Amino acid sequence: MANKQVQDAYIVSAVRTPVGKAPRGMFRNTRPDDLLAHVLVQAARRVPSLDLKSVDDAIVGCAIPEAEQGINVARIGLLLAGFPNTIAGLTVNRFCASGLQAVALAADRIRLGEADVMIAGGTESMSLIPMGGNKLAFNEAIFEKDANLGIAYGMGITAEKVAQQWKVTREAQDAFAVASHEKALAGIANGDFRDEIAPYEIVDHVPDLATHQVQVKKREASVDEGPRAGTNLETLAKLRPAFAASGSVTAGNSSQTSDGAGAVILVSEAALKRFSLTPLARFAGFAVAGVPPEIMGIGPIAAVPKALKQTGLKLEDLDWIELNEAFAAQSLAVIRDLGLDPTKINPLGGAIALGHPLGATGAIRTATIVHGLRRRKQKYGMVTMCVGTGMGAAGVFEAL
Repeated sequence: MANKQVQDAYIVSAVRTPVGKAPRGMFRNTRPDDLLAHVLVQAARRVPSLDLKSVDDAIVGCAIPEAEQGINVARIGLLLAGFPNTIAGLTVNRFCASGLQAVALAADRIRLGEADVMIAGGTESMSLIPMGGNKLAFNEAIFEKDANLGIAYGMGITAEKVAQQWKVTREAQDAFAVASHEKALAGIANGDFRDEIAPYEIVDHVPDLATHQVQVKKREASVDEGPRAGTNLETLAKLRPAFAASGSVTAGNSSQTSDGAGAVILVSEAALKRFSLTPLARFAGFAVAGVPPEIMGIGPIAAVPKALKQTGLKLEDLDWIELNEAFAAQSLAVIRDLGLDPTKINPLGGAIALGHPLGATGAIRTATIVHGLRRRKQKYGMVTMCVGTGMGAAGVFEAL
């Protein structure tokens, strides 16, 4: 079998919904397949010269692919979006890295010469589908060996273990959380998210008791719901530990449960020319790595060096790093261990302020970094995150 020459994969469209707070936020009654269909439509509208019949496949990430986001949500979202039924759909699950994994897999199809046009994305409703799904079903063997217990640890407990092992103080975690909110609020005020957000029209059906009629009310969601004005060290210091009685991880220095979706369209150089498209960024590389489940938050410590080696880059080459803030404790441990420049980390805030809709986050943050790099006229960016059960993922992008 002849070796295929690796070609570049280019991002020509990257959009996301605003992120809603779960379980009582603006998207509490909005289905995740509807959120996905919305971003698919909006991503395509940004490249009107692209013939959708030329799309080779679509890959969508989802961390808990069941109930309203089950039944292969990728294919369902495509059909709901009114896309040609010639486009197949694949749903992938690497927990918190699902959306980024979808982008990487789509890019790989192009890089290997197996496709010219690919759609990638992610969707998640933490309002409709609870953490762990509708039925927790751990293998009993997990509890029979101490070495396997970390699989069953809640995310908060793993963050506590990272805080203990890396000696991350409560004060440092709270300060990191305050900074996340401040950067996110500044980004919203400056309009830094406008290029990436596709506003979503929410339709509410409200009963009118006086007329015995159901009123239809519409409102537009265009701003992330999570950032809180007035968040400061004093208010966060009053919060009790959320996972361990004597711990340091609280609701205030942890990521928010959220709802949202993101979509990315990738093409080959041949497709760029064929459809007269303007590339926003080049997909440069992607890597994953495993770590002990009980300290899953350190996943990027293992994944980032692999991604850099693959792309031939050094840390100092990166202008922007989207480090998903699952918890302030693990974010600070990763920053310290890898020697990351704090000024390059989450310039517009992270998941503590902006939210973390699990399987959608990688696609959402891809949109953030692609548009952010171009706006700031910077070159290289990385999206990286820790992943449940002890994994890390990192993707590298070059703005064009």
